[in-house]
Amino acid sequence: MKRHFRSQFLIPFLFVAGCVASSDSPSTPQSEKPTAREGAEPAKTPEPKTPATTESPEGMVWIPEGMFWMGSNDGPPDEQPRHKVALNGFYIDKYEVTNAQFTKFVAATKYQTVAELKPDAKKFPDAPKDRLVPFSAVFKCCPADTNGAPVWWEFTPGANWLHPDGPKSTLEGKDDYPVVHICWDDAAAYAKWAGKRLPTEAEWEYAARGGLDTKEYAWGETAQGEKGKWFANTFQGKFPAKDTGEDGYTGIAPVGKFPSNGYGLYDISGNVWEWCQDWYQPNYYRRSPAENPPGPATGFEEAPGEGPSKVRRGGSFLCGNDYCRRYLPASRDKNPADSAANHTGFRCVMDKK
Repeated sequence: MKRHFRSQFLIPFLFVAGCVASSDSPSTPQSEKPTAREGAEPAKTPEPKTPATTESPEGMVWIPEGMFWMGSNDGPPDEQPRHKVALNGFYIDKYEVTNAQFTKFVAATKYQTVAELKPDAKKFPDAPKDRLVPFSAVFKCCPADTNGAPVWWEFTPGANWLHPDGPKSTLEGKDDYPVVHICWDDAAAYAKWAGKRLPTEAEWEYAARGGLDTKEYAWGETAQGEKGKWFANTFQGKFPAKDTGEDGYTGIAPVGKFPSNGYGLYDISGNVWEWCQDWYQPNYYRRSPAENPPGPATGFEEAPGEGPSKVRRGGSFLCGNDYCRRYLPASRDKNPADSAANHTGFRCVMDKK
């Protein structure tokens, strides 16, 4: 199943809408549940707690050093086994990076995102010149699957962070929405400019859990929509035909519109995918260090020519219980570093100086 938005758009026989699978894909069903790493014992789940008081940079929260159970024993194989991880303390953004923040970065640096650039002809020697145009992937509702193939992405020339729904769309009135159509390279460039960095996958999950170790959701055990409670911007209705908006939003939402987790972080589940620092390897948890795991040295390439993948976390407004539940804290996802879409953004972290 291919995921690489940029390279596929340039292949002649794939130059049509909806030929590539979204990373909002169903979790892999499992027939058995492996145990945690040898010697591991179930941890007691603490109550959500506020991080120790420390002066944080504006818009950030201090996450104290500690230990937690990372991954799961009953999810897809790449979440297994659940294992204990110790981390140093760090600061993390309360919110996903917004259009207003990214606008300041671009104004200061004249940076152009990957989606704004014409693809390199040397990288795609067989692509017709008229198809070497800047583009990104935009979600479009559609009636149903076609022979099991996702058909809900349109590879749209002129779609980018300034034009999230296509070339005729704008950011008017959307300063507080998360910036989207962001590749890993774009997120890393912003973080460096801001004096920050992208979170490691372990840091992201530790912060996302908000002190609720081993719980299924970032907010505890209550499912989305139970008793009319909504904790994250996700997809309601039959995916991909129509988002009914029972949570208050059809599509992306401004940041901070849903309850924060135990550490005071907003939209850590749903809304937009968030890039992490790590390269992605499906079996990394079976050999990762127990302290401050940095991620593997190289990334997994899902299909020849797509390039190695980086980790994304948190799910998006396209996640829903009938199709994709990857808004859970333990859930992992990946995409090539130069892929972009209108459901992908990021947040940053900073080390204590």
